Amino acid sequence: METNEALIQASQTATAAAMLSQQTIKETLQAISEAIIEHTPFIIEANQADLARMDCSNPKYDRLLLTPARIEAIANDMLAVAALATPVGAILSETERPNGMQIIKMAVPLGVVGVIYEARPNVTLDIFSLCLRTNNVCVLKGGSDADATNQAIVHIIQQQLERLNLPKALCTLLNADRAATAAMLKAVGLVDVIIPRGSNALIQYVRGNALVPVIETGAGVCHTYIDVEADIQKAQAVVTNAKTRRVSVCNALDCVLIHEQRLADLPTICELLATHNVLIYADSAAYDLLKATYPAELLLHADAESFGTEFLDYKMSIRTVSDLTQALQHIAQHSSKHSESILTENVTTANQFELAVDASCVYTNVSTAFTDGGQFGFGAEVGISTQKLHARGPMGLDALTTYKYLIRGNGQTRI
Repeated sequence: METNEALIQASQTATAAAMLSQQTIKETLQAISEAIIEHTPFIIEANQADLARMDCSNPKYDRLLLTPARIEAIANDMLAVAALATPVGAILSETERPNGMQIIKMAVPLGVVGVIYEARPNVTLDIFSLCLRTNNVCVLKGGSDADATNQAIVHIIQQQLERLNLPKALCTLLNADRAATAAMLKAVGLVDVIIPRGSNALIQYVRGNALVPVIETGAGVCHTYIDVEADIQKAQAVVTNAKTRRVSVCNALDCVLIHEQRLADLPTICELLATHNVLIYADSAAYDLLKATYPAELLLHADAESFGTEFLDYKMSIRTVSDLTQALQHIAQHSSKHSESILTENVTTANQFELAVDASCVYTNVSTAFTDGGQFGFGAEVGISTQKLHARGPMGLDALTTYKYLIRGNGQTRI
């Protein structure tokens, strides 16, 4: 189907989507979840075709890879979304004017939600389930790296929609070429909002070329500050987890800031990183402390490019700071406003960090790996918004709604 025709059909389906009952939506998500598990071999076959075109050393390989366990987890996420209460129809406020006129502010769907993403086939199901749960239509534009997998998943979704006598255009997958991206970005009147998920280059391209409103999900340049009063065992666990759990995701740790009085603890903090072959770019003070214990082939001197970089790989930087103020200055200069963490046992210091850091998620004694809609109890997520308007942080159901005013009266007229 031509891209413009697909966009028109999606737009024409928005009214039908807004009228779907919550019971129908729940039953649909449950049916699709079951079908996804049932057709696991079909999805994996398509996924293997995509994987065969990618170098397994590419950090995106792990994001692209689907296994039976991962498919089951994604299907279970759909059930979790189905079980959540929808914000659609919620009364946000209600007032009565002196003339008896009632003004009601009610949450409503955004309409047609366009999402542009790269080698992340789980996003296909996450976006669809969140959009359907909030009575939205989703238009998906996946990358060529995952095209076979995305087509297989959407084929299953649309099969179930047809079986349940629902419009296939509730889940529309565009071609994986650049022309489809360009068409979506200019689809004013057909697409209500576009959400890019992927590299900083993709996000900047969408922001710079879209005529349709954009909710920006930014790159994750994530820091962890080890304070003078940090518990070093917690620091070791948190740093290791934040860096090595999944290096190719946006909540992975990129830079450790350490108080100069805790430098002697660096070998302990970094001990487990060596087992994961994490390459460290260390400033002079940190380098001198680590060179006797950390593998020489994994330890390099930091330069200006070592800071403010989203590595998406088994790499990270370390900078020594004199106090909290210097740590905050570094974060303000290099942060992407995604996720920042402090390790400290001092409540006052933690509170100062929480107030001063400008990011969508600010952690105390917790790994940044938790910046995730599922971990926040949202069932799944649309993305991690790093902007300040409409939505910020992990975007769940609420982020896929806007509101309108209902004004009710009894023949009132204005003088």
